[in-house]
Amino acid sequence: MNELKTGAQIEASASNSPPRRETMNTLIEKGVEYVMPFYVDVHGIPKTKTVPIDHFDRMMRGSELFTGAALDGLGQGPHDDELAVLPDPDRVMQLPWRPNVAIVPGQLMYHEQAYEMCSRSALAKQIDRAAKLGLKLNLGIECETYIVRLDPSAPNGIAPNDPRDNISKAAYDVSLTLINMEFLNDVVSSMNQLGWKVHSFDHEDANGQFEFDFTYADAMTMADRFVVWRLMMKELARKYGWEATMMAKPYADRTGSGAHFNMSLADAKTGENISGDASDTRGCGLSKRAYQFLGGLKKHAAAIVAVSCPTVNSYKRLIKTGSMTGYTWAPIFISYGGNNRTHMFRVPMLRPHIEGQQNSAAHENLSSARWECRAVDPCTNPYLAAAMFLAAGLDGIEQDLDPGDPQLLNMYELSDQELASRGISQLPQTLLDAITAFEKDDLGRRVMGDALFKSYIDLKKAEWWSYHQSISQWEVDHYLTKF
Repeated sequence: MNELKTGAQIEASASNSPPRRETMNTLIEKGVEYVMPFYVDVHGIPKTKTVPIDHFDRMMRGSELFTGAALDGLGQGPHDDELAVLPDPDRVMQLPWRPNVAIVPGQLMYHEQAYEMCSRSALAKQIDRAAKLGLKLNLGIECETYIVRLDPSAPNGIAPNDPRDNISKAAYDVSLTLINMEFLNDVVSSMNQLGWKVHSFDHEDANGQFEFDFTYADAMTMADRFVVWRLMMKELARKYGWEATMMAKPYADRTGSGAHFNMSLADAKTGENISGDASDTRGCGLSKRAYQFLGGLKKHAAAIVAVSCPTVNSYKRLIKTGSMTGYTWAPIFISYGGNNRTHMFRVPMLRPHIEGQQNSAAHENLSSARWECRAVDPCTNPYLAAAMFLAAGLDGIEQDLDPGDPQLLNMYELSDQELASRGISQLPQTLLDAITAFEKDDLGRRVMGDALFKSYIDLKKAEWWSYHQSISQWEVDHYLTKF
């Protein structure tokens, strides 16, 4: 697992010519002709210039310049000097589906200093903060997506990629998995060639919906991988004439897509998971620091969701009912519990399944202890989202915040009065509600800095009002001749 480098460490490493030369020679031997150093805009969308492999050394020193005024959330005007991207030399990835191209994430620099409105730098700052406390955040992302084909005759102009994928209970279906196996094999093979170690993949709850689960990593590595995974899904789906959509809710009557964040704390020096405690009297098997981390997440949950669920469409997933199979599997309450999917934060507990392996399983519980946030969707900027989660959790540790006792019931079945008596509040119900909560909480400003914080608010408010001021087909259908 690669350790995060600060901007200064990346620059020092990039100035070391022999490792770059060795990397370039290795890439040439593998058939790489072009390298794409990338950063992301505020939405988490990768941006790049393409560099012939012969110019690899210059590129790794930050030779590629970008006009920030051309993109959202970079805070530049046409009068400003260009930004440079400084690639991370430890994270060069040859694209398995385009083997003549390699891609490498980097951080934006301005006048040879780390640029304050760079999403990756925002995460690096929180990782450095955690390291000073002797901690590291490990992260796993459950990657869900819909594979669709454009069909003008279908509602919203899209339909599941294969017309045979039309059954009402599609989750885990063997036949539907097999009819998509050629495409799924392309995806999984590419992920494994990148060294991501896919654990499993499946047909999800809705038609044309799939999930891919792979080995966790440190937060920066996983954020880099998630950006590349989205790119991969789009490219491979288009080979078959389809589209991979990251919309949280592309169909009103089907389950939404999530990108659940599975988090754990590790000792920064040893890498040992320190999130578990077999003597936990609350029953979740978590350590004191893990509970403190959860306390911080609960305190800042409403603000976090403005980043983890960042679009108008995101909040059409965060509803109580409406999917084809009943509940939406998406959280709407700021609560936590054990292996209970009705919470924003779920704490999975591993249990022994083979007689005589209780001791082994108990050890595995401690080394695998984690918590899952289900209020994340595939549209998120993973750097900003991970930075918000980590910052909130570190607040919890530094302020010794108590998340309260876990809730063990089906939260969807509690009345408003019962929820109030338990002190449980609801997540924001629209993007406007979320960005309002984000604006009132100081967490976002501390994570992003003043300029990016303001830019994010302005962009998301404009997105909301653009949506709100448009006229939908629903309105025409309901109101055109009603009165």
